[in-house]
Amino acid sequence: MNELTITVSGWVATDVRLFQGQGDLAIASFRLASTPRFYDRERSVWVDGVTEWFTVRAFRGAAITVKRSIDKGMPVVVTGRMRTSTWEAKDGTRVDHVIDATALGPDCMRGVATFTRATGDASLTEDDMGAAAEAVVASREGDVEQQEDDAQPSALADGLLDDPLDDDADALAEAS
Repeated sequence: MNELTITVSGWVATDVRLFQGQGDLAIASFRLASTPRFYDRERSVWVDGVTEWFTVRAFRGAAITVKRSIDKGMPVVVTGRMRTSTWEAKDGTRVDHVIDATALGPDCMRGVATFTRATGDASLTEDDMGAAAEAVVASREGDVEQQEDDAQPSALADGLLDDPLDDDADALAEAS
């Protein structure tokens, strides 16, 4: 199968959310903003280009290490398989760019990072899940009906992904 592999550098715009998917699959998810900058020689100033938004996901043991390692506002580099989902919402067509990460870490061109090797059992515990465990239980007990009415992709309806355009502007302002 041909897959689109992409590498993106940008800023973590939301807190990392940890979820349990089907079969207790650990999933970490966060929004990533990537804004290119270029020098405008005519005006002698740096100019921001158009910000691209991505939902980044990590699975299994990597989900736990991402939750423990990545914070909102951090510069990161993400490599992974990209896919695009399009759906109709009440206010028009929505598009979500999702990267299933195969490699993810701090962007050391923008700061200093410390590495600690992940060892031991990568299974989920209540401590790892924290407040996310309660959200998963609540979604399984009946909150799903409301989400199904929005005709969103199944990952959104299952609560595994954030609505991609909910607070992009607010998140960008906080990340910069």
